[in-house]
Amino acid sequence: MKISLSPDEVAFRDELRKFYRTEIPEAIRERAKYGRELSRDDVVTTHKILNDHGLAVPNWPVEWGGKDWTPMQRHIWQDEMQLASVPEPLTFNAQMVGPVIAHFGSQEIKERFLPPTAALDIWWCQGFSEPDAGSDLASLRTTAVRDGDSYIVNGQKIWTTLAQYADWIFCLVRTDPNAPKKQAGISFLLFDVKSPGVTIRPIKLIDGGYEVNEVFFENVRVPADQLVGAENMGWTYAKFLLGNERTGITAVGRTKVKIGVAKDYARQVRSGSGTLLEDPVFAARVAELENELLALEITQLRVVSNSVEGKPNPASSVLKLRGSELQQAATELLLDIAGADALPVDSGDITSPGWAQRSGPGYLNYRKTTIYGGSSEVQRTIIASTILGL
Repeated sequence: MKISLSPDEVAFRDELRKFYRTEIPEAIRERAKYGRELSRDDVVTTHKILNDHGLAVPNWPVEWGGKDWTPMQRHIWQDEMQLASVPEPLTFNAQMVGPVIAHFGSQEIKERFLPPTAALDIWWCQGFSEPDAGSDLASLRTTAVRDGDSYIVNGQKIWTTLAQYADWIFCLVRTDPNAPKKQAGISFLLFDVKSPGVTIRPIKLIDGGYEVNEVFFENVRVPADQLVGAENMGWTYAKFLLGNERTGITAVGRTKVKIGVAKDYARQVRSGSGTLLEDPVFAARVAELENELLALEITQLRVVSNSVEGKPNPASSVLKLRGSELQQAATELLLDIAGADALPVDSGDITSPGWAQRSGPGYLNYRKTTIYGGSSEVQRTIIASTILGL
């Protein structure tokens, strides 16, 4: 495995590093770096700047806006983006539905949806998880019954991230309830969330935010030409999508930034005769976390070096599993630095640093990382069966 970059790769990295820090508004990058909430406009602004410079969807086929890059160049593209605290291209568009349409959609579907998806003229949301069918996604019960030139969709989705901002949804639906296996008989439909019969209800999370939603479908009529690929092949497309998602959410760069921010705050907190960062026990904890992150980064580089173009690597489950755990460890570090100052969230009466007040909700929000994209239990099962052959 090659860890060091070639001269050409160093030049490529430096060019991206400069672009991210000069072309993306500093105010947006600061909000991302310090865990402040990003608005819909922040995400759209960043995504469109990246797309205008050909940097939003490099993993797509070249004819649809992608780049003929090596796996290492794609890794550098994402890693430097995270290190610069640039909000990444909207994952539902760039990493999820876009690649599925590009690989499995008809020419008509590609021409209709890929350009506005790349440009974020359509904001997509993901209709996968359901009540009683989250990690066991194949047990989904939302149905789509063919009626002439349409499908009639009925059912419910849950944990639909940012559906309150979305224009369209890519949705797994059961089109053959009599299929011999529960993974069979599932199809991949695209439709407007403003279609009659679609209801979106926000869910208040433990951190006080409204990041996810319930989505209900009641006799929603969806044109049949908005089916991606072949009917009853949706499970194959879903596995392809999830393989891309798991590699992308390793987030080594973002975790590096979060640890760096935590160290800056620890320098401001008094402990004994010095600062918290100078405390030997705390310093050892930080060093251990940084070493674990370095090990993950090397593992990620090994996966990147051995990747086969167009085929999800089962090792992405290793990256997702450990990456999500280290993201949680970084938020726990911030919470511990804040101490009691993390408690008075949004209080007008008690003065504590804004970063400390954000550390509590941030810690709570990041409990999700070991669940979404396939829970840690699911990843361990994939690792045991697919990689270790157990």
